[in-house]
Amino acid sequence: MKKLGLVIVDGVGYRNFVLSNFLHIASSEFKEVIIYSGLKKEVYKIQKFPNVKIKELAIFYEPKSTWFYRKLNETAHLYRFSSYFGIKDTLSFTKPKGISKRALLIRIIRLIAFVFHTKKHLKFYQKRIYKSFSQNDITKSYIDTLKTDKPSVLFFTHQRPPYIAPLAFAATICNIKTVSFIFSWDNLTSKGRMPVVFDSFLVWSDLMKTELQQFYHEVNRSSIKVVGTPQFEPYNMPEYEISKDNFINKLNIKTICFSCGDLSTGGNDVFTINCIAKAIKSKKIIEPINFIVRLSPADDGERFKSLIKKYNFISWNKPKWIQTRENHPEPWSQRVPLKEDLVNLRALLQHADVSINMCSTMSLDFMIFNKPVINTVFGNKQNGLFNDQKFLKYNHYQKVVKSNAVTFAKNENALIDAINNALKNPNLKSQERKELLTLEISKPIKGTSSRIVKTLLNLENA
Repeated sequence: MKKLGLVIVDGVGYRNFVLSNFLHIASSEFKEVIIYSGLKKEVYKIQKFPNVKIKELAIFYEPKSTWFYRKLNETAHLYRFSSYFGIKDTLSFTKPKGISKRALLIRIIRLIAFVFHTKKHLKFYQKRIYKSFSQNDITKSYIDTLKTDKPSVLFFTHQRPPYIAPLAFAATICNIKTVSFIFSWDNLTSKGRMPVVFDSFLVWSDLMKTELQQFYHEVNRSSIKVVGTPQFEPYNMPEYEISKDNFINKLNIKTICFSCGDLSTGGNDVFTINCIAKAIKSKKIIEPINFIVRLSPADDGERFKSLIKKYNFISWNKPKWIQTRENHPEPWSQRVPLKEDLVNLRALLQHADVSINMCSTMSLDFMIFNKPVINTVFGNKQNGLFNDQKFLKYNHYQKVVKSNAVTFAKNENALIDAINNALKNPNLKSQERKELLTLEISKPIKGTSSRIVKTLLNLENA
């Protein structure tokens, strides 16, 4: 019965590890749980957990030297693995534009990284990152805090944010084991290098375990533990369940849901929603339906104003995420979901009949409830639309393409046909959906938090 240090830096970590069963299980297995929070202390409602404490982390603003070596480390990683399409595409769309001082620095970084990106170079860049903030006052305060608290293990719920590096460094100085959860299915195969290589990692699946070793050769296979992911656990928790009648107060007709991307991935969302609405209005869909559009939590919805005015039959589901702080290096990370949003999301997943999205994780969310999934990929390099067809070549999404669990619609007619077919034959790809879920999430959803806590206890005792 030792202390667990739990690092929650953003709203997604809050959703996955506070709104799931995790705190309930962890607080019963560890003598004390200390949440080192990048969010404001006030967002937590944990009165029922007397042995859970919250320590709000001072905001770390990167010194210029830290930023330079972190970007160099990230970019060198991208060049090293540029044979993977997703990483190559990331290199392409992150090319600097303009002639600002920052753009010129990034061009210098890209030139250095293009030439020097071996394992030896990456190790050197990592050392320079640590050295750049080792004497920083925030880093020193983290060291003092960890020396006082003495957690047995420090568990990071997200591996990518740059401002976690000083805390991980502080843990190393204090000889505290560090563990990180790989929080998304595309983080390894299309993103730059994480700012820290932790002592151990928790991953969704055997597939992700293999991917982690492909991109981080220095990580020992035995230090990677397959646990599933807690982001789906609320779908098995009674407190988030509501009936269909309470969620959709309309006639007893079927429902299709379009899940929007954010501004960086959902460039065709307005076009696609308009296509679906036109088809409904002209009765090209074979039966009357409810049409619900769920926005991305990162989207303010401004781009949909014309559609809201044009189609009064569309129901707009805006995620209930609240902005808790503006003055932060990454303001988006300070948006936190309300419990009400998870209730609404689960109801949407459970009671909608067809899911439509652009190559999103929402494909998996709906598959958990065995719902037909259609991915719209209308854009390419020739037709003037945002090129979303490129995402089909990303390493993580090629698995989806090969699985045959999803129907892909590359134009308006194909989308209408796919919707009608899904309404008529909802179980057509049921087995393929099940097999894809097994590939992407190797452990049962039920009991995920217990599995993670048990793994952390075993790592702490190792």
